[in-house]
Amino acid sequence: MIAPLHDPSKGILRVAGLMSGSGTNIRKIIEHQKKMGGGEKGSPFEIVVLFSDSWNSNAPQIGKEFDIPVVIRDIGAFYTERNKKRSDLTIRPEFDRQTAKVLSSFGVKVAVYGGYMSIATYPLIDAFMGINVHPADLSIDEGCKRKFTGDHAVRDAIMAGEKTIAASTHIITREVDQGPILMISSPLPVIKKKEWNLSQPADLKKAEEFNQEELKVKGDWIIFPETIEYLSRGRYGKDDRGLLYFDGNPIPKGLRWEESLKLETGN
Repeated sequence: MIAPLHDPSKGILRVAGLMSGSGTNIRKIIEHQKKMGGGEKGSPFEIVVLFSDSWNSNAPQIGKEFDIPVVIRDIGAFYTERNKKRSDLTIRPEFDRQTAKVLSSFGVKVAVYGGYMSIATYPLIDAFMGINVHPADLSIDEGCKRKFTGDHAVRDAIMAGEKTIAASTHIITREVDQGPILMISSPLPVIKKKEWNLSQPADLKKAEEFNQEELKVKGDWIIFPETIEYLSRGRYGKDDRGLLYFDGNPIPKGLRWEESLKLETGN
């Protein structure tokens, strides 16, 4: 039996936007929501609260611009108060447990991780379905292991000689970047400027940053809002084995953006 990840007959999908910095991905999702409008025939989802783990993020500005409540709990201050290093994940569940408690008061069902730079632990992961966008095609694997995970997926793809890169949306699990894939963007050609010598760390970093920014604009900003809309319309489902479906069809390695366009246009 296939059950929707969200049943729209039970009401609008209430979403929390999690961010640490500029919040551009969160902004694009909010803009997508606003474009669909309100009312019964409007947006099937609503970002009801913004959460940031840093006072230096753009969360207050975005919240003010779109009239969305903002919650900030500075993770740096959390660790300083306890005289611990941020790399110490043994106390992170304490931080996440309180975060989940606060977000639950807003009736949140899904958390979207839009540039949220803290590793989430089980109290937060288990409280809400988490959706992340990752700068790599997560369907590419090496045996049983996904090939391009972690913070430097774009760099790793360039170094591996990949001709193209893509972005993926996926459900967050306790294993970083290992959750079920929801959607994969159209592939973008890897750009290598003539003046870059990729054997030099400085030039490799330039290549990584340039290509990652291109992917954000032409990948993340397209598939992230669409994924949340499709999810909120009940188009994603899961069977008893935990396998994902889209419109009743199995998507063991995610839905390709091009496939979703064909479904929308009927071509």
